[in-house]
Amino acid sequence: MTRKRIGAAARCNIRLYLVNPTNPLVSCVTAKGNRWNRYRIWKPLSLMVLARLTPPEWEVTILDENLRRPDYASLPRPDLVGITAFTSQAPRAYELAAHFRRLGVPVVMGGIHASMCPDEVLAHVDSVVTKEAETIWPRVLQDVRDGRLQRRYDGGHIPVSDFAPARQDLLPEGYAFGTIQTTRGCPLNCSFCSVTTFNGAQYRQRPVDDVVREFQSIPEKRVLVVDDNLVGTRPEHIVRAKELFRALAKVKLGKEWIAQATINFADDDELMSLARDAGCRGVFIGFETPTAEGLRELGKKFNLRMDRDFRASVRRIQRHRILVMGSFIIGLDVDDVGIGERIAETAKQYGVDSLNALYLTPLPGTRLWEQMSNEDRITLKAFPGDWRYYTLTFPVARYQRLSSDAVIKEMIDCNRIFYSMPGVIRRVWSCVWERRLPLINLVANLSTRNNSRVECRSYADFRRYIRASSPEPRALVSANRTQVRTAASASLDA
Repeated sequence: MTRKRIGAAARCNIRLYLVNPTNPLVSCVTAKGNRWNRYRIWKPLSLMVLARLTPPEWEVTILDENLRRPDYASLPRPDLVGITAFTSQAPRAYELAAHFRRLGVPVVMGGIHASMCPDEVLAHVDSVVTKEAETIWPRVLQDVRDGRLQRRYDGGHIPVSDFAPARQDLLPEGYAFGTIQTTRGCPLNCSFCSVTTFNGAQYRQRPVDDVVREFQSIPEKRVLVVDDNLVGTRPEHIVRAKELFRALAKVKLGKEWIAQATINFADDDELMSLARDAGCRGVFIGFETPTAEGLRELGKKFNLRMDRDFRASVRRIQRHRILVMGSFIIGLDVDDVGIGERIAETAKQYGVDSLNALYLTPLPGTRLWEQMSNEDRITLKAFPGDWRYYTLTFPVARYQRLSSDAVIKEMIDCNRIFYSMPGVIRRVWSCVWERRLPLINLVANLSTRNNSRVECRSYADFRRYIRASSPEPRALVSANRTQVRTAASASLDA
């Protein structure tokens, strides 16, 4: 599509909208209408970084639909729109792209879904940016000004010297958490994860001084460190993490932050002590499954090392007054009836402060996607519309030992058992006794409990949709329908 050249004399400022679309099916990421969900959203960091890299002649506005949906009709017409999207946001991203293209505005889309499905995305936008956009973004903007926007740009994997700090001044108040990234890339390459494909297997670490300066610029008191693994897996990674924590503690930020890490975080008392002094108040750890067979299936061999006592590891972290959020996956080939209860009991046995249970979901760009595609086990594949269900909170695939109804029942059972009110009270009281941020833990438990109840109500519509789209054998459906209704009712009453 030929675009008109944007001349500098035509307007002093060229208007750019950077948009983070929402997914209306995801109850836990829409702040409006639920006071708890304010604590479950965070700033769109990638758009804030691109805003930093945008030349001053561009007037930049970031629109985050997860905070609130703008009235687009009332906004001034932009000269360019950039959209980022996870896979589950793709349908909404395409709606937005269609709206602006009807106005004659060129639309560029990037992010992980655009990187994994560029041909699909190009059917809906004018240009796609794959991989990491930082090094290519100035060229995209110049091409727009010159009227020669290309159909595709490949950002590749940028060196740490090119990491740019995010602009913190372009978003309104209303976020409970700021965001920052200190590393990129993951060498673990789990079968269900696309991080290695998107960011590469090389573990890249930003210079410590740059991280400290950006931390200081974040206005929010609480910060989410979005690294896929903050402390890494090798001895030299741990050395750098300690250096970072010392530097953050030295400047006395007065901030509290949460990060993702592997279980080896628990192996070094000095590391945990320095993290606490630097402001760490919680770590999100992927335990994934209660079984060694499940870990081997997922390619998460790192969790199998050293014949680890997970309960002892969790307690070591908690003794440093750091919360532990545990993630598990339901729907593995080795999972059978009762896996939901088993995960809930395992999470309680480990002593985690909160539990995040997700369905095994084949996302584009993962080995799991390739495997399930080859085995014709992806049940929701009327794309792009069906992408809205790829939130990890709906069963979109055909599972080896569990029907669609059965795996939903396992998820309901898991949340009902772990997030029973007596269980919530026990965990919060433990945090009070051990001085481990009881208020934050209360918010985390109650918000997850609330959203699991909302999801129970959404399952009826989802089951009707999936049966109409790709009906399972009648025997599997009828065998579990009554059990699912009973489990959902029990969850809502708990």
